Amino acid sequence: MSRIAYVNGRYLPRNEAEVPVEDRGYQFADGVYEVCEVRGGRPVDERRHMARLDRSLGELRIARPMSQAALAVVLRETIRRNRVRDGIVYVQVTRGVARRDFPFPSADTRPTLVVTARSSPVEQLEDVAAQGIAVVTVPDIRWKRVDIKSVSLLPNVLAKQAAREQGAREAWLVDTQGRVTEGASSNAWIVSRDGKLITHPIGQDILSGITRSVVIDAVKAQGIPFEERAFTVEEAYSAREAFITSASQTVLPVVTINGRPVGNGAPGLIATGLRRDYHRYAEISE
Repeated sequence: MSRIAYVNGRYLPRNEAEVPVEDRGYQFADGVYEVCEVRGGRPVDERRHMARLDRSLGELRIARPMSQAALAVVLRETIRRNRVRDGIVYVQVTRGVARRDFPFPSADTRPTLVVTARSSPVEQLEDVAAQGIAVVTVPDIRWKRVDIKSVSLLPNVLAKQAAREQGAREAWLVDTQGRVTEGASSNAWIVSRDGKLITHPIGQDILSGITRSVVIDAVKAQGIPFEERAFTVEEAYSAREAFITSASQTVLPVVTINGRPVGNGAPGLIATGLRRDYHRYAEISE
């Protein structure tokens, strides 16, 4: 079956879906995006993702391409047309098409909206979670507003490539003080030797992950000791457990960091439990 993409009001076969050369997303990375998990054909945590999309658009002063209600219809129709039961739906909004110039174009420039959806191999991801993943650390060279979910992801691409070349699934980004900010496409967590769950606090130096927020809800509901603070790479080496969170992977245990085993080198009980229970705390749309 040909995959279908929504582009500015039209549902098109993916190989026919196009945007003009002078779209500012292509020329300036002048746009934002969101990725929602799809479970049972329904978006997961849609309300939170759309609120974050609105915030990103507001921070960059990009107009909403349509109402939230209309966008919800487009998301569901794109999922339906692609026959996605379990996977992701991707939303991208750019400032639109205009003559190439650095300042914003005129206020009546129409934003570009693209929505795609694809299935994910659920069983394969469960196998990955059961084995745990490797991460490596790389310097955090991103701009200073990574709280905006911008399509400007070149530093993340380089970090992911560095991870792949070292046989790892994810890269953890490290600031100039030796502290882990987050993953290249995930939030980073550790469980300290005394059993406290630790993740970096929200600020302009990390993305406020939706999956991160759901996991915090689960942690608080379950009474797991929890602290939002930066942790160093050295702390991560000595941690009892580590894991990452993201919309496309929910919770994935980390079993090695830079080749060093975390804890006993196997997925930990807290990470495994949070992955198992995640959808009890997530919002699954109708």
